[in-house]
Amino acid sequence: MNVTSLHRRKPHTSLNRPSIIDTSSMAPSDTGGLNDEPFGELVAFAEPAWYHSSFIPPKGYYNQTHVTLRNFMRDYVNREFLPYMTEWDEAKTPPPDMYKKICEAGFNAAVLYPLPLKYMEGVTLPGGIKICHNWDAFHDFVFNDEFARVGGVGFGMALWGGTFIGLPPVINFASEEVKQEVINPVLKGDKRICLAITEPDAGSDVAGLTCTAKKTEDGKYYVVNGEKKWITTGIWSDYITTAVRTGGPGASGISVLVIPANLPGVTTRRMHTGGAKQSGSTFIDFEDVKVSAKYLLGKEGQGFKIIMTNFNHERLNISFVAHRSARVCLEDALRHASKRIAFGKPLFDLGTVRAKLAEMAKRIESQHAWIEQVVYQSMVMSKDQLNTELGGITALLKAQCSSTLEYCASQAVNIFGGLGVTIGGQGERVERLYRDCKIASIPGGAEDVMLDLAIRQQVKITNVKKKKAEAKL
Repeated sequence: MNVTSLHRRKPHTSLNRPSIIDTSSMAPSDTGGLNDEPFGELVAFAEPAWYHSSFIPPKGYYNQTHVTLRNFMRDYVNREFLPYMTEWDEAKTPPPDMYKKICEAGFNAAVLYPLPLKYMEGVTLPGGIKICHNWDAFHDFVFNDEFARVGGVGFGMALWGGTFIGLPPVINFASEEVKQEVINPVLKGDKRICLAITEPDAGSDVAGLTCTAKKTEDGKYYVVNGEKKWITTGIWSDYITTAVRTGGPGASGISVLVIPANLPGVTTRRMHTGGAKQSGSTFIDFEDVKVSAKYLLGKEGQGFKIIMTNFNHERLNISFVAHRSARVCLEDALRHASKRIAFGKPLFDLGTVRAKLAEMAKRIESQHAWIEQVVYQSMVMSKDQLNTELGGITALLKAQCSSTLEYCASQAVNIFGGLGVTIGGQGERVERLYRDCKIASIPGGAEDVMLDLAIRQQVKITNVKKKKAEAKL
């Protein structure tokens, strides 16, 4: 791909696609790797190590279905998204038909893990991959990693940012009646959903939210009053998965309702943000909104638990996107440094520039191995282990990936100079990511909160294990 032409309305056609061999029943060690030749951009560190023909991934990580998904996503992103990203970003919204189009391609289902198999009639997956239990967490990673090559956070948020955080609570905790009403129409693109937790005075402090839901005397309805702020895709959503206070102060008084957006008293208005312009960030006002009690998820008082269990996948997904976005910054900066002549020689010949690029590569490559480790554990751990053992680690990973993106975006802008702060042109992906990088560190839990959560949780887990070990002595 010629990154200098990303701003032109011309689809990319020069894709380096590997020969595909049938290795579905073979371990990577039996085949010498999954690729006959290098895949993707032939720029140092531009692609994950497993894309290289010489790299043999650990058993249990990648198989031929992941290669199929990767190839499909590379072609689709190059052809359908990359040529138009600057235009859509400046318009602050994707084309009107884009949501339905990506749902038909299976993207709205692909952002969910695990898949809600029971409710996927008429739904496809990207690349023609069969809908079955074989769709695993590495498919989730590959999908998001390849998509993030668009070079910008807001576009993906606009398309499925509401789905991957707003729909899982419905899948896991709603009544069968509500599941039937909501899940399949959202996956097929006939309806949209978002998650509303954050309020003007309650963000990372979820237990401090004040939006109330009071049950009517007959027990058939909840009357909701309050405000929600910075709600991704809220302006376009048909359902709002909403954290509300049904009880007293603190975490134990929180519940979750799915609120149809067309109910009287629901008002939404678009918020304009400096980064992630396309995300559809929304201010929502609930004024005496009468919501049927059937839309309660789980039981009253279980809301905090529902929200917390939802955070693990959200934070992992943010990590995926931030990670590839950092790699995009390195790829584009290295490409530019290799051809930009300054002081009579390419920028790459300057030791200070090479040091910046090497530091970016060091952070990205070590981070990729950590992501793969966490992804693998998310497949083999039990649900209880995921919530206890992996919660703090996922929070730490998100903090790491978001800080790496900030570092790489900043260094890439330094290497590009004026082109790095110019909308459109050779540095357009870097310019967008420099604006968008804080969107990776704030949603899903601010970076400082993630660091504190991670260390507290891991110390707590270690102390419990220590006591159990001492008790056996």
